[in-house]
Order: sequence, then C-alpha cells, then structure tokens
Amino acid sequence: MNEALALHGIRKTYNPGKPTAVEVLRGIDLTLQTGEVVALVAPSGAGKSTLLHIAGLLDTPDEGQVILAGTDMTRLGDRARTIARRDLVGFVYQFHHLLPEFTALENVVLPQLAHGTPRRDAESRAMDLLDRVGVRPRAHHRPAQLSGGEQQRVAFCRALANAPRLLLADEPTGNLDPDTSDRVFAALMDLGRSTGLSALIATHNLALAARMDRVLRLDAGRVVPA
Repeated sequence: MNEALALHGIRKTYNPGKPTAVEVLRGIDLTLQTGEVVALVAPSGAGKSTLLHIAGLLDTPDEGQVILAGTDMTRLGDRARTIARRDLVGFVYQFHHLLPEFTALENVVLPQLAHGTPRRDAESRAMDLLDRVGVRPRAHHRPAQLSGGEQQRVAFCRALANAPRLLLADEPTGNLDPDTSDRVFAALMDLGRSTGLSALIATHNLALAARMDRVLRLDAGRVVPA
C-alpha cells in the first residue's frame, strides 16, 4: 500500500528558550497507509491535538518532515500548504462546528463550492454522503434541529465533501453517549472502507480504538504501539 501520511522526527516545543518551555513532541515517527484507520490514544495534555494539527498542516514542527500523499510539505510556503490542506485533508473535532444558519445539506455543499465544484454536483455528492451515514432524511434541517449524533455525522460528511486523502479526527465522539458514539463511529468506518480514506483518530474510547486497524499511544512525546 502507498503511504497517505508519514511523519519523520517531528519535534515541537512551546515557549522555547524560556523557563515555561514545554517539549510536547519529542521525535514522532508515524506512517499511515492508504485506506488504513488508526487510533491514537493519549491522556489529556499529552500533545495529540498538536500532533494532529502538524499532520494536517495547521501547525509547523520545530524539526522533522510531514509527508502527505508522497509530497514533503515541510518547506512549502503558506499558500501551497493551504492548497494541500484543502485538497488532501479533512478535519473532524469533538464539537461539530457546523454553521448554524445553514441546513445539513448546505453545510456539506459549501466546502465544495469553495473548491470550485458546480452546485448541482456538490449537492449530489452531499446527498450521497448524508445518505451513507443515515442523515439524508434530515438534509434540510439546521443543526439546532438535529441530535448530537446527527450533527456529528453531518460534520463527518462535511470533512469528506472534497474527497480528501486523509481524515484527522480529534475526539470525534467524545461528547456523545455510548450508543450514539457507536453509530457515529460505524458510519465513519463505512465511509472510510467504501472510499479508501485513511484516518488518524484521537480518542479516549478504548473500545472504539480496538475496532480500528491499529492502535498507537502517545507517551512522553513519542508514538508507540498500544
């Protein structure tokens, strides 16, 4: 399989050179194969959000390489990084961050319009994604009219709207009850398996983590098998 993501020697320190300096990542090496779904488990404050932000080009490491879809992103300029992030990466967070004034359908359509997709094609893909996660009947409802699980499934669809190569998810089911969390995770796995999507999912839920292809643990600033 081809590598969707490779991190080599990633280091990150906050407030370097100051008494308050905190070395969060201490030489991270991690590879994610195309179509692989990997869990990242760590206690709060261990640096998993920082790691996801670096992998998704939202932050830069002090040292090391970030390679997405075979391309070294480390020394790219801001514009090139923005384009790579738009084209290659989808993000999902613990809270859905849907736009409240737009319907579920519109929340999934808008990223595609920004990417230059014709509206008819964008709406067709959005409806297909919503159907895959069981939210199509709620397509014309605004987020406030949706349950927490429905909102998060729409957030997954929005993250996948532009067919990214890599999905990065930070505690995506953390604010859901166990039954809803399980349904949301099942929808994510179905989307991943049907599209060849690669995913790195940070989670505290060890039962969900065990259902992924691999489980990694962030420990003292390094990634080790769980």
